[in-house]
Amino acid sequence: MPGKRTSQAEVTHVSQHGFWLLIADEELFLPFAGFPWFRGASIEQLCQVEWPTENHLFWPALDIDLSVESIRNPSAFPLIAAIPTPDTAVKRGAPKATRS
Repeated sequence: MPGKRTSQAEVTHVSQHGFWLLIADEELFLPFAGFPWFRGASIEQLCQVEWPTENHLFWPALDIDLSVESIRNPSAFPLIAAIPTPDTAVKRGAPKATRS
């Protein structure tokens, strides 16, 4: 039976291009281009990361779950969820906001 993990996931650096995440003795880079859900997050939200299991990361403030393997090998996980924007909502037929 494995023992309880004592190390934690930690954001070590944030730049305009992405952020670095330290898990155990491995540092991983998450570029905003490949992980767009994090682009508008605050530093505080990025730093609130949990590492509940060996291959699972969770950002509760952002409600984002990621597999560690999807960060290590993003080409093996080609599908990326779309981030809705006001423009895409209008293109999909959502009613356009008007002023009264």
